[in-house]
Amino acid sequence: MCRGYSKKKTTFRGESVQTIIIKLNAGLLENPDTDLRYVLPERIEEFTNHLVSDNGYDYLSSSELGIWLETEHAEEMAHQILELLKNEKFCQNDLSLSAEIYISPQECAELEHSQKIYP
Repeated sequence: MCRGYSKKKTTFRGESVQTIIIKLNAGLLENPDTDLRYVLPERIEEFTNHLVSDNGYDYLSSSELGIWLETEHAEEMAHQILELLKNEKFCQNDLSLSAEIYISPQECAELEHSQKIYP
């Protein structure tokens, strides 16, 4: 896991690991359920056939949660994740209306060093 662990360079199925971060703001959620930090990454792993993996979470503020994911192809996988968010609800939330998605070519990238691609 990335959050709280060293940021050593690793590979994921032979290529460098890249980062996807999903930022959730509790104030924008219909049901700000803390289970989202487990439910969402698990469903993303399943949806992407494990091409995207859970890499931890962190509270960015008292109302914001960041969910870190790892993959070999952050930009491509982020677009697939967005399609998932548009088509499914998570803990009674339409995350396509409230989530922000960030990507980075670096492993375990911090939010401030990542590019916002949605919305």
